[in-house]
Amino acid sequence: MSLFKKFFGSKSDQTESELKANQRGKYMPEIKLPIDEKFTINFKANGGKFLYCDSLDEIFENLYNIIEENKWEEKKVLVLDKNLKDKFKEANLESTNSPSEAFIFLTTCESLIANDGSLLISSNQIFEKKLPELPVNFIVFATTSQITENIGEGLRGIKSKNKQRIPTNITTIKHFKSSIDEKDFLSYGSSSKNLYLLLLEDL
Repeated sequence: MSLFKKFFGSKSDQTESELKANQRGKYMPEIKLPIDEKFTINFKANGGKFLYCDSLDEIFENLYNIIEENKWEEKKVLVLDKNLKDKFKEANLESTNSPSEAFIFLTTCESLIANDGSLLISSNQIFEKKLPELPVNFIVFATTSQITENIGEGLRGIKSKNKQRIPTNITTIKHFKSSIDEKDFLSYGSSSKNLYLLLLEDL
């Protein structure tokens, strides 16, 4: 069953699961959710907007919908990642290399952290920029294979993929709404972002 179907199941499925949860005693072991479902729930709880996609065509379609819905057609898009710029060249975005000119930041991430719904990024995505220097509006392209259980796994993944040169400026984006209720050492001092996640199924 796909992530989309699992998370956006029928009302009867949700009601049944709620009843089962209510029948459990408070000392019963916690129900272990699948990692993808856990990420989706925590990500949405952080205020993120989630769009599940089966194909690149669907990614492009949802990207157009985001831009149209927010009336961003005339706004400039910052794309620092050259590979991402090539992938989205057919989207005909009005791109810029200057963060001060940009209204939207289109990026990838290192991994998606399930246990707190955050996104792990590094200098591979933002170079040496600090989060407050980047536009408030983020559109992140990621794949389901990038979901990891926790930050430790995400950091090990970065080390494994970049054996020759470990990227710097590693941080998390966790707050996708104006009110920040809590901070941890990796997100300390980061600004809240209006974030859309375009998630491509690749498993």
